[in-house]
Amino acid sequence: MDAGSSISQRYQNDGYVSPVQLISDDEAKSHRAKLEEVEREYGSLHYRSKIHTLLSFAADLATSKPVLDAVEQILGPDILLYDCTYITKEPQTDSHVSWHQDLTYWGLSGDEQVTLWLALSPATEISGCMRMIPESHKQGKVEHIEIKDENNVLFRGQNVTGVDESRALMCPLEPGQASFHHGWTLHASMPNRSNDRRIGFNVQYITPSMKQTINPNASALMVRGNDRFNHYKTDIPASGVMEKEAVEYQAKLDKATKETWTNA
Repeated sequence: MDAGSSISQRYQNDGYVSPVQLISDDEAKSHRAKLEEVEREYGSLHYRSKIHTLLSFAADLATSKPVLDAVEQILGPDILLYDCTYITKEPQTDSHVSWHQDLTYWGLSGDEQVTLWLALSPATEISGCMRMIPESHKQGKVEHIEIKDENNVLFRGQNVTGVDESRALMCPLEPGQASFHHGWTLHASMPNRSNDRRIGFNVQYITPSMKQTINPNASALMVRGNDRFNHYKTDIPASGVMEKEAVEYQAKLDKATKETWTNA
């Protein structure tokens, strides 16, 4: 499925849509090369929140026309970029993601939200692509328990038990392809048993009407349309790569994000 196709109906019915071709294979490889060049100098950027305030190429991709055109089909014309991270599973490691719903610990007032997961390297069954439970978003929030597991990518080790895995569908993606999923859609992923890194560009978008109920200083970035509510402070997108002021700024935002997850 390409980004020009209507994705709204399938998203509303299934709670996710995959795959959606957003950028070319060459563009994905170029973005990965930029990311890994930065990582060679500064270390891993895995799971650092608000990365669009630190890396201009991340901000450019998260706000690019193909991405926002697809998001608009789901959320409508008014779009805030709420968070942006890279999620990386190193090769031949036990890192995994347990069954969970994204919105459980985010402190948002509603569910007018969508998550983009864009592959920068092959996301296959072997490398630990995402698995989704179709239509699970329709049941709303379900109970999560927290399990101590150093290999769980999730910040609090949150886990939904009793999931009927016979209903789970794999969502493999080639570099440049993406999935979009609802905040209440149950999803998970297995360890990366391949010999390559599994790198995903993970972005959350919300409508301006959504409020942050835990962090009174929450911030976001208006990327399309109009904000008639003004619930958020405005993020400053990066104008370069790892600039000193941006590093300090992003560190504060990352800390505030993780404090929100802790206190939810």
